[in-house]
Amino acid sequence: MISSFFHAVFYNPIYNALVALMALVPGGDVGVAVILLTIGIRLILLPFSLSAARTQRAMKMLEPKIKEMKEKHKGDKEKEALGTLALYREERVNPFSSILTVFVQIPVLLALFWVFSRESFVVPNAALLYAFTPIPGSVSLEFLGIISVAGKSMVLAVLAGFSQFLQAHAALSGTMKPSLGSAQGDFQKIMGLQLKYVFPFLIATISYTTSGAIALYFIATNLAGVLQEWYVRRAINTDVSGKG
Repeated sequence: MISSFFHAVFYNPIYNALVALMALVPGGDVGVAVILLTIGIRLILLPFSLSAARTQRAMKMLEPKIKEMKEKHKGDKEKEALGTLALYREERVNPFSSILTVFVQIPVLLALFWVFSRESFVVPNAALLYAFTPIPGSVSLEFLGIISVAGKSMVLAVLAGFSQFLQAHAALSGTMKPSLGSAQGDFQKIMGLQLKYVFPFLIATISYTTSGAIALYFIATNLAGVLQEWYVRRAINTDVSGKG
């Protein structure tokens, strides 16, 4: 049942969108279609990311008050928890909204990845196509006529790893910047180091061992993530300036 729901709501629509883009892109360039679809999905998810970033910033601004309250009720976990929840209610902050945002994005991003890794691009899967989905007259597996997206590509794999590094750097220097001087801050710092230096290597490895299409997906989603971080930071700063 879960599998049927996932395919009906996420997998099939994304696959049909990819096939439609292949039909619209000149020459049926699969690589260009992959990039356009990835960017389109990131734009759709942008409001959720913006909401999560605003919540994260609001929680960060409450940290001094939470620290002061915990010092006041030191040793009494129940009062600390109730005091923290009271502060969130007072400031109208919902700490669970960012978690909801993550759960909304995960199935979409997984569907994107699985579509690019499981489906054949040369011959569209007729069983998954909607009646109104246009079928591409020709399909090109050579991205911009230069690099094949069907097989392994060291160039695209390296670019995927580098783009992951850029995305992690942008995130860590913005809304995900860790709080120092606390156990949570230490944990965030460790996670930040892994995002910045371990994940790029992992993404590059996955990209090389799968296909150029997967590498293009990672490149597109990471660069879109960098632009998203810039937009979110600018939007939040605009909100703060407006309130000030």
